[in-house]
Amino acid sequence: MREKVMPVARMHVTRRGLAALAALPLAARAQPAWPDRPIRLIVGFPPGGPTDFAARILQDPLQQAWGQPLVIENRPGASQVIAAEAVAKSPPDGYTLFLCTSNLTTNPAVFTRLPYDTERDFTPIVIVYSSPTVLFTGPDQPFRTVREVVEAAKRRPGMAASTSGVATSGHFATEMFMRQAGIELTHIPYRGAPPALQDVVGGRVPITFSTLSGAMPLARDGKLRPLAIAAPRRSPAFPDVPTIAEAGFPIRDTSPWYSLVAPAGLPLPIRDRIAADVQGLLRRPDFVRRIEEQGGIVEGDGPAEFAARIPREIAINTEVARLANIRIE
Repeated sequence: MREKVMPVARMHVTRRGLAALAALPLAARAQPAWPDRPIRLIVGFPPGGPTDFAARILQDPLQQAWGQPLVIENRPGASQVIAAEAVAKSPPDGYTLFLCTSNLTTNPAVFTRLPYDTERDFTPIVIVYSSPTVLFTGPDQPFRTVREVVEAAKRRPGMAASTSGVATSGHFATEMFMRQAGIELTHIPYRGAPPALQDVVGGRVPITFSTLSGAMPLARDGKLRPLAIAAPRRSPAFPDVPTIAEAGFPIRDTSPWYSLVAPAGLPLPIRDRIAADVQGLLRRPDFVRRIEEQGGIVEGDGPAEFAARIPREIAINTEVARLANIRIE
């Protein structure tokens, strides 16, 4: 009897093994390789601005690398809070990405409440490039150096300085510059960079801190005069313009950066694939040239470096916001 039972048992095991083997291709098909459908790239600002440019410079080469459409979706408002909330609430499947700026680390410092947790609700992937904050003056102003601006501000306490808005990189740079130089400026926040720059061009405001990418056309046409780069190194677009530290007034780098972020929980193979593909683009001379033509400086920090940078910048921004009493309700 035992000899008759054993073959039946063996046959039973063999059939189970065959069934398991037959099921493997089905499991593989149930979890297709990423990507197999279009990917959303959410941008927290309107079309046509520096952030939108950063998204569009990535769009074509990444579509070619991934074999799927990369659909740009502009969701402007509230210093990219609206866009960030939408990303934080999206599935972490690699089909929703966020082309975000350094507002990611300034918003926690200035907003009383946010509908997401910056350090918990996102997967940092890669920082693509930064655009240095620059101290500009108008062509009819007498200033040729940063020190001349400081001397004028000491003679005229409360001299006006425009920026593109409250809690922007320009605002943070203005506050730190005042403290470093021992001067008092009257901060005039505008609704965006164009009107802030135009009032400097027209001579109504003597100076502004603005991103180079936003001011590049006016600077190239001689309608704005760059005095100093508020970044660790000079810009390839204006190599003769010193850094603000070289001019004798070192302040923390406030250059906004443009990065790719995903919802928290993004699978590591997808995260690493995206980071590697973008870092590959940053080694291409033609791609780097397009960034530098817009006043950008290539970065390339990957997931680990990017993740470490976020809490560090939040802490610094929080201290600057506290000293300058910058709050948004």
